[in-house]
Amino acid sequence: MRHVGRSALLVSGALFLLLPLSSAHATQPPPPYAAAPPSAVVPPPGATDSYWTADRMRAAKAVRADPERASSAAAPSRPSSGLPLVGTFFWSDAKGAGHFCGGTVVNSPGGNLVMSAGHCFDGKTARPNLAFVPGYDDGKKPYGSFAVKPDGIFIDQRYLTRGRDAAAGLDFNFLRLEPRDGKNVQDAVGGADLLTDAGYEHDPVRLVGYPANQSHPLECTDRTERFDSSSPGIPGSFLRIECDAYSGGSSGGPFLVKRVSGWGIVGVIGGWKTGGDTDDVSYSPYFGADVRALYERAAGGREQVTSRDVLNTAGTWRHAGTLAAEILGRR
Repeated sequence: MRHVGRSALLVSGALFLLLPLSSAHATQPPPPYAAAPPSAVVPPPGATDSYWTADRMRAAKAVRADPERASSAAAPSRPSSGLPLVGTFFWSDAKGAGHFCGGTVVNSPGGNLVMSAGHCFDGKTARPNLAFVPGYDDGKKPYGSFAVKPDGIFIDQRYLTRGRDAAAGLDFNFLRLEPRDGKNVQDAVGGADLLTDAGYEHDPVRLVGYPANQSHPLECTDRTERFDSSSPGIPGSFLRIECDAYSGGSSGGPFLVKRVSGWGIVGVIGGWKTGGDTDDVSYSPYFGADVRALYERAAGGREQVTSRDVLNTAGTWRHAGTLAAEILGRR
């Protein structure tokens, strides 16, 4: 898809997948949630800041999963200065070329999690100099860069084994970051609340992305609707939004909704055809129990995740209570 990086960058169905096998089985399947292979040895503090110069970041190329998309009528987008909690991941390949993909800081107990699209980090290759730059804008690093921890990429194992199309509904991940100057990324720029099982229709939604053909972050405000795939090879239901000019490089960008205080994230550019097949329509996998379980894992939960874990985590019920209070407060 055109959405990813610059190259020099209810519940029942999902829960059954999480149930552990009984002791009658001779072997265990791979865990549904696993850390991707380490990106590389974590550089010393400040090394990513010195490596990712303005010229290197501007030269980085978008991750592309599909050919460039055609255009259609959609809500207008505009260049902006972006949001501090939204930024880009940068990394270099074996030849030293840079690549990028979008990401958003999500609120977590450790204050060090960023959410992105699964196809941005598929675990197939190491990613030297992997770092997140919050608030990135035309070569500027207003808050510096935060290196990704060793084994800090968390992606649903089923996405890796089934592939981008068959597992399009699992096109999301979380990355743990190292602190910078003794401060975690959430303390530096804030974060968005992760909203799961919040439905498909939201209005308004703020879409933020970093298309490779733009110097500044691109923003658009529109509404989302439900899209049910009719393709047997790409099953599932997704969020769909019409915003123009979100070309290659937009992958991982957030679908944001305003909260009583701050922002909530209900999607990331990815999923159906890894984000869409025209520049003016973008998609996101639906955030349900699988997203919540992977978040709990990345935030420091147990290695094994079961249906009981998903339903009984304090974070799940705190979120449910907060969301219910907001909904009731609007009526």
